[in-house]
Amino acid sequence: MIILGINAFHGDASAAIVVDGQLVAAVEEERFNRIKHAAGFPVNAIRACLKLGGLEARDIEHVALARDPRARIFKKALYAMKIPRLALNRFSAQAKFLGIQEELAEALGVGREEIKAQIHRVEHHKAHLASSGGSARVQRSTFKVQSPFRIPSASITRR
Repeated sequence: MIILGINAFHGDASAAIVVDGQLVAAVEEERFNRIKHAAGFPVNAIRACLKLGGLEARDIEHVALARDPRARIFKKALYAMKIPRLALNRFSAQAKFLGIQEELAEALGVGREEIKAQIHRVEHHKAHLASSGGSARVQRSTFKVQSPFRIPSASITRR
């Protein structure tokens, strides 16, 4: 199974390729555009990951995006009503995720119809927790605290 992971439209835009459970490549966009904590869509990072993995667009079976625009939608709407000026650009970034197939097709140099991979939107905190990695045989606990939209949130997992 070949999975392309993407962190986009957020600081430290990046991409990673996992093949049969093994990390093959992981690259941040800032290595190409020389902008520290670069945001936007990681076109160069995606291309580099594919090249490092010896893969082509048609090989990708799944795409995992490190953001789910529907997560905590009611809290985000409440925040937008309280401070609409500050929330506006965050919502425009969220809207970009709805048309992610076009961005991905352009990055891969193929038509949108050629992308056969399933797109999975992973809630941001779950993506952080999943990336903590480790062996499946080792019991681990993770704790993540973050404040998106100035809405404090925390995630705890134990495996």
